[in-house]
Amino acid sequence: MQNLTLTWQTSVAASAALYGAAFTVRRIAAKRAVAATGAEAGEGPGERRGAGRVAADVLREAGTLLALFALWQVVGHLSLMGTDHALERAEWIHRTETDLGLPDEASWQRAVVGHPWLAQAANYYYATMHFGVMLVVLLWLFLRHRERYAWVRTTVVATTAVCLLIQFVPVAPPRMLPGNGFMDLAAQYGQSVYGNAVAGVVADQLSAMPSVHVAWCVITAVAVIAVAPGPWRWLMVLHPLVTVWVVVVTANHFWADGVVALAILLTVYLVQAAVTGWRRPEAEAGADAPEAERERSAVQG
Repeated sequence: MQNLTLTWQTSVAASAALYGAAFTVRRIAAKRAVAATGAEAGEGPGERRGAGRVAADVLREAGTLLALFALWQVVGHLSLMGTDHALERAEWIHRTETDLGLPDEASWQRAVVGHPWLAQAANYYYATMHFGVMLVVLLWLFLRHRERYAWVRTTVVATTAVCLLIQFVPVAPPRMLPGNGFMDLAAQYGQSVYGNAVAGVVADQLSAMPSVHVAWCVITAVAVIAVAPGPWRWLMVLHPLVTVWVVVVTANHFWADGVVALAILLTVYLVQAAVTGWRRPEAEAGADAPEAERERSAVQG
């Protein structure tokens, strides 16, 4: 409990520091651009200001992601109540899936239990890849495809926010139901993120429904496939497939957790399309033209 509190507090402090740094960098860049106006040689003021704006934007976006992570931790902390009811909800989900004829997650887990290297690889993938891949994809979009970045970032924030609201109702993960044939695969190998954290992360344990892991992996896959050129982008489909397999065999999520997450993500996509439309890159890039033109005019004037 104490580790969790320190984790979200540290995230909030780091987020605030990044926002402050972003503001400072932007101000310094603007002052240097003004001071450099009229210089006959060297880097122009517009270029300096542009570099400063990029650095400030990167810092601001990093602060936003850390703030979102802190909120995730706080919600998980607040949802740690009514353990008995959380277990009952998990039991109901497992029973309902069985009644519907879905594959038993416990049988999928048993298939990897006898292969320690595979089990440990799944634990590490679960602990690190959802956040790591998201950061890499967002950074790639920000630096190389800025016109698409805002749309994807909004998708991440909106989807995560809805998931967090649902997670106020605690639901236990499958690994907390040993009577149903599940085991805590991460704890067995000392890789649990819920205590002795892999990757230094301490997360709550009763926020299994819906699966943010599944939502995020699909967001990143859709973003890469939609933006990247060439056939290699289709390899990104492997990330959601592996993630779904990982969250099931590690007994961190039921099938239903992923299905609800995908339903939320689809709703967010539809709402965004209705509100802003499926903007083409050229249209969004064109929206930035007036500001760029004003900066060029200011420099030349």
